[in-house]
Amino acid sequence: MTNRRSFLKNAVGTIALASPAAASFGASQTNAQANEDLFKLGIAGYSFVHFKLDQALEMMKKVDVHYLCIKDFHLPFNSTAEQITTFHETLKKSGVTGYAVGPIYMKTTQEIDNGFDYARRVGVKLIVGVPNEDLLPYIDKKVKEYDMRYAIHIHGPDIKLWPNASSVIDAVKNLDPRIGLCFDMGHDMRFGDDPIADLEKYNKRIFDIHLKNVTAASKDGKTCELGRGVIDVPAFVAMLRKVKYDGCCSLEYEKDMKDPLAGIAESVGYFKGVCEASKKGKRKV
Repeated sequence: MTNRRSFLKNAVGTIALASPAAASFGASQTNAQANEDLFKLGIAGYSFVHFKLDQALEMMKKVDVHYLCIKDFHLPFNSTAEQITTFHETLKKSGVTGYAVGPIYMKTTQEIDNGFDYARRVGVKLIVGVPNEDLLPYIDKKVKEYDMRYAIHIHGPDIKLWPNASSVIDAVKNLDPRIGLCFDMGHDMRFGDDPIADLEKYNKRIFDIHLKNVTAASKDGKTCELGRGVIDVPAFVAMLRKVKYDGCCSLEYEKDMKDPLAGIAESVGYFKGVCEASKKGKRKV
């Protein structure tokens, strides 16, 4: 006697045998899904420091990027619940998600309290911060209280506080694992380190990445278009995949900041092109 289950099983088998194209299509769908990158492309809000929110979102629309790290000049720290709701509605209309806040400088316990409260009210679970090192025990307490991740942003050789990846990891390695690193690959290179090696070494504590290329592996290095600097971006992308990084890679474009669209567009296009061309199964020319 044929029941519903056996009927469906036989029907599916018959279709598969009768239609190799259908089977091939199913396999290609599975392969495509397996080939999708875990990381997402975003833009760091500081890239738009000279622009109002609607102007920033228009640029994001033009380059087809959908994740934004929120800066306080677009959503002030003292925003009301109504203003925060309106902000998110504005982002949603542009197809953008605000995934984190910061960087936020924190020099006192009160500023830390304010920052965590701000993140809670905004509705994100990641803070990109620049805290004084002696305040790390207090941040350790706060990440437990709020169940948030806290990513310390590095700034290269320009300031002594958090110049490179190892300076952060050495300070937080014995603290709550929700305290980690916002890995600015450009500043890491400007300090004279290897951002690809550091991505591999510290990936478990990297919660956010600022995509940035620079003109030199020294303090004199300046931000440039992503494909024109000294960092090997294809090798960096390969390492993102190797360590299975699943956070945001947010372009922080600090060149031509009053007229950044051309450089942002070139950098976004380059990064997307590298990611697409280097996926498994792509034909090599």
